[in-house]
Amino acid sequence: MIHRDELDTYRDGAEVSYTLARSQPPGWTGFSRRINAALLKELAWPAEENPPAFICGPTSFVETAAAALAGLG
Repeated sequence: MIHRDELDTYRDGAEVSYTLARSQPPGWTGFSRRINAALLKELAWPAEENPPAFICGPTSFVETAAAALAGLG
């Protein structure tokens, strides 16, 4: 499993947004909810820009995120 500090090291200029759904540490300024269509709509690039998307995690998470992205085009 890749953790935030590792991802920050390897992201090489990619834009990364974090959301913590269960609990947030003091001073947390990121998103505080589960990934859903509304969150992805807020963060995703327009479909006409043909942005790549990479999703990993448990099957139910991947299916939910992929369906939400597909719904956005």
